[in-house]
Amino acid sequence: MLRDFLLAIMEADDLEWLVAPVQQLISWGASAAMIFGGVVPYIPQYRDIKRTQNAEGFSTYVCLVLLVANILRILFWFGRHFESPLLLQSIIMIITMLLMLKLCTEVRVINELNIKRRSFSDFDLIYFWHWSKFTDYVQCVLAFTGVTGYITYLSLDSIIFVETLGFLAVFTEAMLGIPQLYRNYQNRSTEGMSVKMVLMWTSGDTFKTVYFLLNQAPFQFSICGLLQVFVDMAILMQVYFFSCYPQKPTSHPTHPASTKAL
Repeated sequence: MLRDFLLAIMEADDLEWLVAPVQQLISWGASAAMIFGGVVPYIPQYRDIKRTQNAEGFSTYVCLVLLVANILRILFWFGRHFESPLLLQSIIMIITMLLMLKLCTEVRVINELNIKRRSFSDFDLIYFWHWSKFTDYVQCVLAFTGVTGYITYLSLDSIIFVETLGFLAVFTEAMLGIPQLYRNYQNRSTEGMSVKMVLMWTSGDTFKTVYFLLNQAPFQFSICGLLQVFVDMAILMQVYFFSCYPQKPTSHPTHPASTKAL
């Protein structure tokens, strides 16, 4: 019995050299998944829009939500430093959303040759986020970043402001699926929306929420994570319902620019 115990200890010692590299690889893998995992769901959606030259099924308000959330998260980092992978994730996500906006804008303009051009400099709230050029979206993002960045710079000494900023970043991201949910309801269809994208949303948000719960993350993180999973499931229910019970789209009294994908 003692001999078996000593042999087990010796075998454990022999494996010690392997434990550290494996742990390091797992850590690197988790960091890479954290940095790039958030953009993976948008790859099939981007390819679908590129292939069909039709962006009607994708709501660009998804891009707006993620741009705001990740800009706020980066500003929150200046008030309270968090893990570098989360910071890099925000930077990568902002770049991805700008690429999505560029493609959607180009496709929409091609399909709407007779629509009057709208720009950010018009400052017309009716046509907010319905502009005709990608540069208008960039100007809006830069303006938002400049204003919020200046306010953050002046308020970094306030713990209440910094904590509120962090909560707004998390809560805004939790609203990610709402624009797509509403777009599907408007169209009475999920045609043009990548189901793969929503499935990846659901799996990623579920994993993230379980992580928050198991690691006893701040209460607002868990609540926002559960809200994200609920919205993802609602979108998947729309996919099932509209595929089993196709409905004729109802007409909506909207301005011309809204007749295509936002």
